[in-house]
Amino acid sequence: MHDREVSISGGRDSAGLSSALAALREHLAELQLPQIAHRRRAIILFEGPEAAGKKFALKQLAAAFDPCQFVVHSTDYDRREANEGHWLARFWRQLPPAGQTAIFFRSWYRRVLDDRVLGRTAEDSIARVFDEINEFEVQQRDYGTLLVKLYFDVSADVQERRLAQRRSNPWRARGTQNEMIRADDPLYQRALDELRANTDTRWSPWRTIDGDDEQQAALTALEAIAEAWSKAMPAEPPQLVSPRVA
Repeated sequence: MHDREVSISGGRDSAGLSSALAALREHLAELQLPQIAHRRRAIILFEGPEAAGKKFALKQLAAAFDPCQFVVHSTDYDRREANEGHWLARFWRQLPPAGQTAIFFRSWYRRVLDDRVLGRTAEDSIARVFDEINEFEVQQRDYGTLLVKLYFDVSADVQERRLAQRRSNPWRARGTQNEMIRADDPLYQRALDELRANTDTRWSPWRTIDGDDEQQAALTALEAIAEAWSKAMPAEPPQLVSPRVA
């Protein structure tokens, strides 16, 4: 497997991490300008179990990007979408237009993670689903779309502590009990191992983020995105074509 785990060298205290995040947000705002000018499409996936630090990182990214040039899709289980027509159809409808970014907070990978563990995806369909995912992603690559896949890992102890904090807040308690999957659930770990073995491809590798420290995880995630943008987006402004004088 050639999964890339992106990390920051050297330790930083909380104030140092906050300062580094602020600088990185400014850098990402600059990196987005060539994407918009050259009308390049991009997709970012935030995957991982509940309470793994995904939302904190997403908030940092949203604070960096031009809000008119990206959209966030939060992917929950949808029985109608999963059973009527092709299950990938809703994601085709959510692909970004030219110059914009589609951010998926959870994604098509739910079908081989949560839905598989909860018995919603038939085991005899898993191999076909992996093939369909890889075909879907290579089509995006072939169309010139940048795809960044981030998987936020979290230890079971940290996950439980964060979920307990949510349960203590009546406004956040909804959804912390129903169909909650622990990060150390053996069925989930097996599904995750197969996901990595089947979808960590040359054209769309996974970047693994250690989510136990939210600030560090956000910094690591944003650095991975900045690295991908720097490599994929043109370094020069588009050439302006002067109007032809009759």
